[in-house]
Amino acid sequence: MDMSKGLITAERYHDISCGHRVVGHESKCRFLHGHNYRFHFKIASENGLDNLGRVIDFSVIKTHLCQWLEDYYDHKTLIWKNDPHLPDLLSVFRESIVVTEFNPTAENIAEDFCVNKAPELLKGTKCKLIEIKIEETRKCSATYQIRN
Repeated sequence: MDMSKGLITAERYHDISCGHRVVGHESKCRFLHGHNYRFHFKIASENGLDNLGRVIDFSVIKTHLCQWLEDYYDHKTLIWKNDPHLPDLLSVFRESIVVTEFNPTAENIAEDFCVNKAPELLKGTKCKLIEIKIEETRKCSATYQIRN
């Protein structure tokens, strides 16, 4: 990305409902609970604007990133693979549990999505997810940003 002229980004957000439990949390978040998450995607092009003057068509963000959230996280519960309650939860709610490699804080969800999921999801678009902001509530959010 040539940033000598500045950086133009395309942004889109997507809302899902998802549960989680933060293992080791000192307060209420140690319990199973859910949020109406809002994922804000910030995309940059590797080659500047396309011949129409766009970073990426907003519908491509929808079909590549938003749809993944719908298919894999929406109305599911994220549980860390090291959660001591995982076996019990799987025995009762197997089809709605998503086992994660990380304790599912907003910060860890953001980093995992930006680093591990988005590059594959955006493959072939010549674009990159450079920032993701995840709101758990209107007042609380976490942001992961790719550094150059």
